[in-house]
Amino acid sequence: MNGFNGRIARINLDTQKTTIESPPEEYYRHYLGGRGFIVHTLLKEVPQKIDPYGPENKIIFALGPITGHPFAGSGRNSVGCKSPLSGGFGECEAGGYWGAELKRAGYDGLIVEGISKKPVYLWINNGEIEIRSAAKLWGLAVADTQNAIREELEDKKIRTAVIGPAGENRVRFACILNDCNHAAGRTGMGAVMGSKNVKAIAVRGQRPPKMADRKRLLEINRWMLENFKEKSKFWKYGTGAGIAKFEETGNLPIRNFKGGRFPGAEKISAKLLCENYLEKMDSCFACPIRCKKIIKLEKPYEVDPVYGGPEYETLAALGSNCGIDDLEAITKANELCNRLGLDTISTGGVIAFAMECFERHILDSKDTNGLDLTFGNARAMLEMVERIARRQGFGDLLAEGTRRAAKTIGKGAIDYAMQVKGEEIPMHEPRFKQPLGLHYSMHVTGADHGTGINDSSTLDEESAKKLYELGFSSQLSNYIGVCRFVPWSDQQLKDALECITGWQMNSRELMDIVERGVALARIFNAREGFSTEDDRLPKRFETTPSDGPLKGIDPKKLALAQKAYYQMMGWDESGIPTRKKLADLKIAWASEYLK
Repeated sequence: MNGFNGRIARINLDTQKTTIESPPEEYYRHYLGGRGFIVHTLLKEVPQKIDPYGPENKIIFALGPITGHPFAGSGRNSVGCKSPLSGGFGECEAGGYWGAELKRAGYDGLIVEGISKKPVYLWINNGEIEIRSAAKLWGLAVADTQNAIREELEDKKIRTAVIGPAGENRVRFACILNDCNHAAGRTGMGAVMGSKNVKAIAVRGQRPPKMADRKRLLEINRWMLENFKEKSKFWKYGTGAGIAKFEETGNLPIRNFKGGRFPGAEKISAKLLCENYLEKMDSCFACPIRCKKIIKLEKPYEVDPVYGGPEYETLAALGSNCGIDDLEAITKANELCNRLGLDTISTGGVIAFAMECFERHILDSKDTNGLDLTFGNARAMLEMVERIARRQGFGDLLAEGTRRAAKTIGKGAIDYAMQVKGEEIPMHEPRFKQPLGLHYSMHVTGADHGTGINDSSTLDEESAKKLYELGFSSQLSNYIGVCRFVPWSDQQLKDALECITGWQMNSRELMDIVERGVALARIFNAREGFSTEDDRLPKRFETTPSDGPLKGIDPKKLALAQKAYYQMMGWDESGIPTRKKLADLKIAWASEYLK
């Protein structure tokens, strides 16, 4: 095959042995890569109702056909497992250089299974895979781990995917860091990696697979190199430059999504951050946009630039959503999350939840080990980040995520847990972007902004049509291994796929691939006990804040839009793909998991 290596490594930690599998070309074309490989493997191989931290769970690293080729935005890889946060299908993506390095090291994916008796890391060097002791690495911060591995293997060009102490401690929203500052952030991938006693995966590769038409691909890519400044809005400040505008329109989450106004929005903008503390803008593999901020700060907090800088989601999650307008404190919190291996969205979400419980006297200082968790208390927020990662005191409870924490606390706390299927809601207000709220409510991993649609209209049945038609373009990126921040058109992506693989794939074929993956993930969740009862937004989003432009989501309109979406997808009223739909998608075998 062109574009792929035709090799997937299966690493069994129980036996400490690796086997190499070579799926047929039909498999690659049917599932394409990334999320497609992950959901197929999880449904086929992970038994029903297993403990996400048990040996039966598998963590899968999967590349797309575009990953690692000379094409802007091709530095993405996907990671998936049964999520310890939701108990259902878990998957997320990361950028940087690690995925491209794995492709060049000879693999299209890794299936890591079992549990190692002792801490280990994986060393993949141009096709050779070695399981090495991580005894000296356990407990180290992310960058310290990367440095130690490079020193041990005597190669500063090694790329790493690393967990921090949060993953070791099985914080349910721990992440995996590529290159120290590119996070596979959501659904708890780092916790599962930690449960398997895997500290890191180090990769070195110098053998990229062949492409069908390299010359034409480079011509397509040259267009982006020449036009990205005109087409992309992220090359100057990355994400977060429009926070003040978000506050004005209502899109900025404020004090645990209570809404209202946040006059401090200007103080936490990416523009201000870059003007005061930027060392440089950094990029991912083969990308000219360079949207990643490298921030250095010495006072009042010391911030190591190796951990990058806060993106929009972090500025909002650990800023406005916690009522905090202290830019330096938010920057330090970002560094701590990357250093310790925490998803910044969920971390900000659980702290904001605790702050509202504190405000409503559901919690007091005895519950929080003396911390004054008042909205706006930046020092308390920073302390909670550390305590969550290390599961110290009250941090041990918040490390379970808002849904579990709320159920333990009781006293109506669940009303203030801003989550869907256990996953904390990202920093885009569903009352402002109501079609995105529709997506939040139904998405298989829980609330996920990376696979929805950016639409600020109110909710109606047309929203379901928009989500159905436009949502597939956004989700396709997770199968092919390309970043959505690079403004490629759908036609350019199809042309690139053809140049790389030699396959002529029309829009219907690509749409089927995405529908196939969504259907299999939906079946995985149904098998684990999920139903339409889990396709819900928190009640808060039905309300209209007294101050500001937001309007509550009409629950009847949401239900009608969900029903319309189910029908468009070929699902029954229970939100389950019909047997006819599975047959149409050429995955009739999946119906056996519906019994």
